Amino acid sequence: MGKKIVLTGGGTAGHVTPNIALMPKLRSLGYEISYIGSYNGIEKKLITEQGVPYSGIDSGKLRRYFDWKNFSDPFRVIHGYFQARKLLKKTRPDVVFSKGGFVSVPVVRAAASLHIPTIIHESDMTPGLANKLAIPAAQKVCCSFPETMNYLPKDKAVLSGSPVRQELFSGSREAALKFTGFSDDGKPTLLVMGGSQGAACINKGIRAILPELLNEAKVIHLCGKGNLDPSKEGLPGYVQYEYIESELKDLFALSDFVLSRAGANAICELLALRKPSLLIPLSAAASRGDQILNARSYEKQGYSMVLEEEKLTPKTLLSSLRKLYADRQSYIDAMNRSAQSSAIDIICGLIEECSSHSSE
Repeated sequence: MGKKIVLTGGGTAGHVTPNIALMPKLRSLGYEISYIGSYNGIEKKLITEQGVPYSGIDSGKLRRYFDWKNFSDPFRVIHGYFQARKLLKKTRPDVVFSKGGFVSVPVVRAAASLHIPTIIHESDMTPGLANKLAIPAAQKVCCSFPETMNYLPKDKAVLSGSPVRQELFSGSREAALKFTGFSDDGKPTLLVMGGSQGAACINKGIRAILPELLNEAKVIHLCGKGNLDPSKEGLPGYVQYEYIESELKDLFALSDFVLSRAGANAICELLALRKPSLLIPLSAAASRGDQILNARSYEKQGYSMVLEEEKLTPKTLLSSLRKLYADRQSYIDAMNRSAQSSAIDIICGLIEECSSHSSE
């Protein structure tokens, strides 16, 4: 009998890519992988592209604010729990691994009711609401930040770092030069990333300083869906793309420094790839503030510089980028001292431990 694992998580790419990063290692360990996500979240496309069997369940969002959906969503969560329970009974996995997001709550709870061990991964500094609801039902909770250990039950917490897709390490500068059409002119390359949705303030900020910035660096701008600026097409040393998938590894290989949001996954990739970064976290006005905490932790550990959205002006952006590039070696040295690079091995070790107990 082969070993089986069910992965879950969804809502944003950040709740899916770490699951994808684990898949090659899980397959090499002999696991048959299946996935439970929402009916039409971003996870469905990303997972089916991996050739992994996918099942959708009902999932409601649990909000901290008033919304009429707050009255119907608890029923969807309960329905999702029974759907997940039925799927898990049919699949009979040895273990469940959850990356969080609201769709994972009914799956983790259903697994606990069937005595299937569960491991959760929390990317952010403080657990989100979905993981808070799931943690009591899990055997272990992995996390990416040393500070997160204080928010988790002592007997469950494991500092693992975040699983990073191994193909990101195999990029080629030559392929990136060909793809972007850039010449190898000795100027450094800045990679600008606003997350899969794009970030309006970063897009606006970078475009405002292009005339000056392009004298000093080449710029690869990933601006998010629907955010291309036709008036900037054809500028020497500047390229813009809505979204990049397979070529990202090459663009990373060409990049000397990075401007990014501070989503936990994105910054864990920057750490693993040793890329000096200027982080502009999503403001607390537009989120629960987790990106600000993520960014401050990286700043404290010497991996990144931080510029708050509220302080973002063309002037502060340009001077921060100049300073980051000038001091880049000190950031690379700090990242080289980091131990958070073996997340895949640590997590797969815990999965092996849990599945061997469940099959006893």
